[in-house]
Amino acid sequence: MLIRLPRRVSEKECVVCGRRSKLISNSIKVCVDCLREKPEKSLMYSMKTHEEIRRRFGLPPSPPRSKDGVKCNLCSAECMIGEGERSYCGLRENRGGRLFSMVDAENALLHYYLDPHVTNCCNAWFCPAGTGSGYPNYAVRDGPEYGYYNLALFFYGCSFDCLFCQNWSHKNLKDAEKVHVREIVDLTLRDGRITCWCWFGGTPEPQLPFAINASRLILEEKPRNRIMRICFEWNGSGNPSLVKKAAELSFESGGNIKFDLKAFTPSVHMALTGRDNKRTFENFELIYREFYEKRRDVPVLAATTLLVPHYVDEYEVSRIAEFIASLDPEIPYSLLIFHPDFMMNDVTVTPKEQVENCYRAAKRYLKNVNIGNIALLGLAEAGL
Repeated sequence: MLIRLPRRVSEKECVVCGRRSKLISNSIKVCVDCLREKPEKSLMYSMKTHEEIRRRFGLPPSPPRSKDGVKCNLCSAECMIGEGERSYCGLRENRGGRLFSMVDAENALLHYYLDPHVTNCCNAWFCPAGTGSGYPNYAVRDGPEYGYYNLALFFYGCSFDCLFCQNWSHKNLKDAEKVHVREIVDLTLRDGRITCWCWFGGTPEPQLPFAINASRLILEEKPRNRIMRICFEWNGSGNPSLVKKAAELSFESGGNIKFDLKAFTPSVHMALTGRDNKRTFENFELIYREFYEKRRDVPVLAATTLLVPHYVDEYEVSRIAEFIASLDPEIPYSLLIFHPDFMMNDVTVTPKEQVENCYRAAKRYLKNVNIGNIALLGLAEAGL
């Protein structure tokens, strides 16, 4: 499927209240105020979009709920998969009353590549790779790790269905390569320039048993004095027991877990992602309670929020920042400027005014706030 970015965006009308704006997306069809104030009336439009796009990729429109199905509890979808049905992520099926999985703790569907420090990490503004924080325990030098690499590990499959996803190729499961755990462990052991792994996707949750197994192996087999951080970028919807195991590995190694807190209002989150956000916030607090205070100088926990034009505004950011601050106002929080993609390529880059308002909203509660993808503001000013 080819997703094209229009040269200019057009004005659209909210089908509920009639409000007109270039920032309303045809994939959602309603404005953010109607999503907040009239969720029962408004959500059906975006949910129809979710259903249509998932069918194009051969994915179930919603988590299966068969009364006699087999259960998968790796993420908050908690699918009950009936005979012949697939899980929400698409990685598991019910075959003859038994759960069949395309992946396990030894084999994954993923793509990996070397990402040089310091380039693409959302946490580079505070993490050991970008700053040398935690040297010599967690960084190879007292400064940015130029000349070293992150092994970026891109999982196929996801427990959410974000309409703005910039990594939507994860839905093409038929194109994914199967990778054995020894392949990435042995590759890393041979290349001393690799100082961290970052699991992302998609999202790691549907393949978290593999990520945990592989991470544990590399930490056990690496030379004792070698720096090897384990990091996760996820939507936070995983099974809490597995989330805790993953966090233990990040904590031990000097790594970081980045939660993508996409929206605070449940109806806005549902419209954008197709899923509820309750588990995400619960797991964020879980990791804070278990690990954050034990390693404050090199934070094990951080959050990001993509500033989706119109929908993820200063109200959403303010409520997210207030939640984070209720745990600790020093937890790092990064606001990411939106680039039109996938089903939301009919809106602009995040407008400068929205970025400024969201930054001020976050700073009212939090001490460490960063703006990522800031170069995209030039496109916003050009009206793209």
